[in-house]
Amino acid sequence: MTPTGVDLKVVAERLDIVRACLLDLRALPASDLASFAADRRNPAAAESFLRRALEALFDTARHLLAKGLGLGRLEYRDVARLSVEHRFVSGADLGARFVKIAGFRNRLTHYYDEVTAAELFAVLKTDLDDVEAIARELKRAASRLAARPGPANRENANPL
Repeated sequence: MTPTGVDLKVVAERLDIVRACLLDLRALPASDLASFAADRRNPAAAESFLRRALEALFDTARHLLAKGLGLGRLEYRDVARLSVEHRFVSGADLGARFVKIAGFRNRLTHYYDEVTAAELFAVLKTDLDDVEAIARELKRAASRLAARPGPANRENANPL
């Protein structure tokens, strides 16, 4: 696959989805597990917003890898791993979290019937900041890739 240039509009649209979903997730009642699970709509909403945020996050990383580096047709864990290798996501801890998030995204999508309200509650309490940090890192990586000299990036080099 040949790199054709990062489209900052696509990146901004995907990261806006992540941002909106994080706001919705943080608005859910999460003072304690009993309150969260008392209304079955809360875990359902959390699952939906979380899956949507993660899909948009991985779509952003996949776009950077494909359009910026020419790497395509990747599984989610590969997207995370290559994003770390190419320094789209920096730091060993955050990089490891991104790979784990890929695994959780697969559980949400393929093993949704096994994801519990307690797991979703734990994500709300402990993991949303990681998703937000990865989104920030991907935004910076997109700007770096779009600023590279070359014909594919000229029209896409508008700042976010």
